Amino acid sequence: QVQLVESGGGLVQPGGSLRLSCAASGSGFRISAIGWYRQAPGNERELVANITAGGTTNYADSVKGRFTISRDNAKNTVYLQMNSLKPEDTAVYYCNADAQSTTTWRGKNYWGQGTQVTVSS
Repeated sequence: QVQLVESGGGLVQPGGSLRLSCAASGSGFRISAIGWYRQAPGNERELVANITAGGTTNYADSVKGRFTISRDNAKNTVYLQMNSLKPEDTAVYYCNADAQSTTTWRGKNYWGQGTQVTVSS
């Protein structure tokens, strides 16, 4: 019912910036919390940042002060502005959302396909 499509990943030098987007599409759903996870080679998938419907944000300590998450509820889109990128930010970034069906009124968690972010000299 809900599809999450990420975009904006790519190759960037240390200190550079990228802006990731995740658009939720479909019908008969309401997004509550939405955010970004990442998974580097050999590592577990970890939460980067998320944002609630009310605008409350949370960030991993490693990205505080460098990344900013925002959402446009009218467009069902979430953004991750990434500044001062470091090599250790290299990972596949996944969009994740909690959504409720407006027909069944049951909650469900959704994942996007992921977008590669590579920070390298």
